[in-house]
Amino acid sequence: MDKLIIVGIGGFFGANARYALTIWTDNILAPRWGSFPYGTLVVNIIGSFGLAFFGAWFSARTDLSPYLRLLLGAGFFGAFTTFSTYANESIAMLESGARVLPLLNLLLNNGCCFIGVALGLMLSHKLFGVA
Repeated sequence: MDKLIIVGIGGFFGANARYALTIWTDNILAPRWGSFPYGTLVVNIIGSFGLAFFGAWFSARTDLSPYLRLLLGAGFFGAFTTFSTYANESIAMLESGARVLPLLNLLLNNGCCFIGVALGLMLSHKLFGVA
């Protein structure tokens, strides 16, 4: 039961961080570049990088509590990133008649998140000597 509480606490902070960053990003970028789910893209990229970075760091640090891994990994980053929102926003764009933007959203989310994971792992390897 204590593991569920730890994941829930991390999830609370991750979900709220996602909400705040999404609103902030959309308010800044949408007026400049037009309607697009910028906030979801940004949190997914940051979350992909962060989960890879901290995951690699945790694997190198056996002295860290498994609860910290649950708090940050399953809890915070699990709630911070949002595949379901990305998929729903893509479908909503398709239903509104857009054809290029949903494809762009698909390519950017998958491509940039893949790059985010690769960069997170590379940085973690460089800083912490994770093999």
